Amino acid sequence: MALLVLVRHGTTQWNEQDLFAGWGDAPLSPTGEAQALVLGQFLARRRFKFDLCHTSRLSRSRRTLELILEGMGNLDIPTDQFWRLNERHYGAQQEKPRMAVAAQYGHRLTIAWRRSYRARPPALKSEDPRWLEQCERFSDVPDELLPRTESLEDGVLRVEPYWQDCLAPQLRAGMCVLVVAHTSSMRGLVRILDGLNDDATEAFRVPTAIPLVYELDNELTRLSSYRLHGDVKSRWRALKSRCKPTWISWM
Repeated sequence: MALLVLVRHGTTQWNEQDLFAGWGDAPLSPTGEAQALVLGQFLARRRFKFDLCHTSRLSRSRRTLELILEGMGNLDIPTDQFWRLNERHYGAQQEKPRMAVAAQYGHRLTIAWRRSYRARPPALKSEDPRWLEQCERFSDVPDELLPRTESLEDGVLRVEPYWQDCLAPQLRAGMCVLVVAHTSSMRGLVRILDGLNDDATEAFRVPTAIPLVYELDNELTRLSSYRLHGDVKSRWRALKSRCKPTWISWM
């Protein structure tokens, strides 16, 4: 039997400032760092042991994993980073306050960029400093694969080669893998694992630093799946994530 544990990174400073993040390298906030460390301690108490760990190449994901492993008391687990696990790209809206974007473009369009499955925000232009910085940071990724903007669907589809070429073979070998990533990349993996349709994929939400656990057989058929809640704060985050978004609810 294989075990897959999916974790969204801890709360970031940009979350607390209500900024669009995407591929921007938002650091964890003190709250997010505490969430990750507590989660690692909780996983240790539950006797989780991982053969491998995967993260995106964004610092909020990498730092969350580092603190989880510190909390578990095991910093020696082999770890790989994958750009395909990055959050969906918010194009020209990255690093901007969400309410300022809504004031400029209207709530209806902003909500579509945020929540609908196929709407894409305006793309980054070639002369944009954010695009130039992205190209430098991901210089090893082929130019034709680097996004300038993405819909939720684009972010989901970007994960599929990672699943097929890397994660699925490891799970078929019976490994226990911890993946620390982002809402959109986790959405893509859950779509594959649970066979979600477009509407269910669009509706998928995940709170910060709360594990989603999958037990799989050798054919990667789901035997069981469940979320782990370690304390009252994590239960509140889980409950909040299930609330239906409104025009004023961006998360």
